[in-house]
Amino acid sequence: MQRREFMGWAGGAMAMAAAGLPAMAQAASAGAGAAPAATTDAAAWNAARRFAKTRFGEIAYVDRGSGPAALFLHGFPLNGFQWRGAFDCLAGDRRRCIAPDFMGLGYTKVAAGQSRDPQAQVDMLLAFLDERGVDAVDLVANDSGGGVAQLFVVQHPQRVRSLLLTNCDTEPDCPPPALKPVLDLSREGKFVEQWLAPDLADKRRARSAQGLGGATFSFRVSPTDEAVDMYLGPLVRDPDNTHAYALGLERNFLAGIEPKLKASRVPTRIVWGMADDIFLSSSPDYLDRAFGASRGVRRIAEAKLFFPEEFPDLIAEEARKLWGVS
Repeated sequence: MQRREFMGWAGGAMAMAAAGLPAMAQAASAGAGAAPAATTDAAAWNAARRFAKTRFGEIAYVDRGSGPAALFLHGFPLNGFQWRGAFDCLAGDRRRCIAPDFMGLGYTKVAAGQSRDPQAQVDMLLAFLDERGVDAVDLVANDSGGGVAQLFVVQHPQRVRSLLLTNCDTEPDCPPPALKPVLDLSREGKFVEQWLAPDLADKRRARSAQGLGGATFSFRVSPTDEAVDMYLGPLVRDPDNTHAYALGLERNFLAGIEPKLKASRVPTRIVWGMADDIFLSSSPDYLDRAFGASRGVRRIAEAKLFFPEEFPDLIAEEARKLWGVS
């Protein structure tokens, strides 16, 4: 599905979906990274969820492992469950892995009147880390979370040891044109009703070529039924919250950031799914040039936007190299 085709699909208000983890054998047969043999399921993730009280609200998060902290930032319309496979690979005695849910997505309880725009998310993350007693993190981010990560790095460089960026917004592509139908429907208060609710009700639709899963996931086995429930359930229950998050992405929140990225000394690695039709295929090269301490680009030919969930071992491999651990 090309960008123009995706726009047509979106303009027709087809179903939007979230990610699921493909089976190990199917991933391997497609030439992809395979998931860990034992993958955390929704029940275990839900049991591990805690809430941090901040002025922004009660921030939902999962915190596993020990050692230096790594902060995982999810995409839209996902939540921290996106990183369960990476946690299974990385959470142990080498890293403490933390995945919060952004305000407006997932299970975070947002304070009344609180903005959900990217700058507010940066401010929330800072307060969240302070509440958790975390001084510095290794950032790992995807999609709109990657844009937030860029803001966080330039505004709070002393709090970031390294940055692993996957497909995400960049200054020349923020917001991407494919987001326009989402914004239009969100202004009308219809995005959840027309896109998310039908997928929650019909999991096969969420996995079909007509759903967003066909445009943003590498494997047709995604999303799993439990992933659809985990991602879309809370959004359908609180549509105003979801619309507020979407509309926070309406402007180019990365405008003017490039000189600050060039000045950054935070070691940064870019891993990009080249089958992604949402963000520009030139974006990884742009980021490689823009970051002053870039560690280069790894391209994954068959991977689409939400590949970090489908390729957790690849994320773990790149993270370990960047962190200098085995």
